[in-house]
Amino acid sequence: MKWTKQRLNNLFFVLGIVAIIVMLLTFDVSFVELWEHLCHAGYWLIPIVGVWIFVYALNALAWQATIEGNIGGKMPVSFWRIYRLTITGYALNYATPVGGLGGEPYRIMELSKDIDSQHATSSVILYAMMHFFAHFWFWFISIFIYLALAAIGDLPFTSVIGITLGIIVVFCLCFFYLFSRGYKNGLVKYVLGVVANIPGLKRWTLRFWARHAEAIENIDKQIVALHHQDKKAFYKSLLLEYSSRVLQSTEVMFMLLLFGIDCGGGWDGLTLTFLHSILIVAFTTLFANLIGFLPMQLGVQEGGFVLSIAALGLSAALGIFVSIICRVREIIWIAIGMALMKVK
Repeated sequence: MKWTKQRLNNLFFVLGIVAIIVMLLTFDVSFVELWEHLCHAGYWLIPIVGVWIFVYALNALAWQATIEGNIGGKMPVSFWRIYRLTITGYALNYATPVGGLGGEPYRIMELSKDIDSQHATSSVILYAMMHFFAHFWFWFISIFIYLALAAIGDLPFTSVIGITLGIIVVFCLCFFYLFSRGYKNGLVKYVLGVVANIPGLKRWTLRFWARHAEAIENIDKQIVALHHQDKKAFYKSLLLEYSSRVLQSTEVMFMLLLFGIDCGGGWDGLTLTFLHSILIVAFTTLFANLIGFLPMQLGVQEGGFVLSIAALGLSAALGIFVSIICRVREIIWIAIGMALMKVK
């Protein structure tokens, strides 16, 4: 069994290395232009990359709260191990199509070395649910930030914008309902039921269900238990995950400030710039997650940044710059995640 896990670890490591190579070869600009953008970023690249130390720390604390609530006892895993698995897991998610294809199985495999496999599986599933749940809250609240800025005349508001925002509200509310069902009734059985309706997968799903019925039942019970029995851990994890999205927006704010965009300066100007950054990240991540089946979201993230920045009345050139620097940041953190995978 140990050898099997080591082989899987090596497979994940190779996937990450391949992802870095693919990302380097698929930039929409030449290496000369890339170098020019990096030189333009200059020392600002340090806080842009460095802010993710704290973003991942919030993610790790959210996952830690989920594990503690799930097992109902003292945390059996150190924060630094959770922090390392968080960074590596997200690096693998960036590297593989359909976010989670690499990161979540890797986290389950590693966490099962510290706690039993059922609690490891349910803890990872619960955290993944919380991660997406916080995303929807981030998008949902961003709509009201946009409306507030439009009300004071800072941003435009047209019928097209109103319809778009209305569609996003309905989209979020529908998923809030699905999440509530998952937290109340369990998720694994529901997902397997959906998979069973896919042509060609019904027999495999039924065999899997029959073979692991008890484990599936226990995992779903643990998912339901967190929401019903430990609401403190549930809301703590949600708040930490949401806060990580807000903190992530500072990297875009740094790039706007680099271009001299500060909405007039002063605290009021910086506050508006930060709120604009939140809206840019919200729209871009929404767009990227809707097309999330692409490996590393190639082209999708770039397009999202250009569109969201243009929607705020800023230049498309700024959108291209932001997307390229964010892609460089992703490559750096994927490399860090791959290196941490080999740290014992």
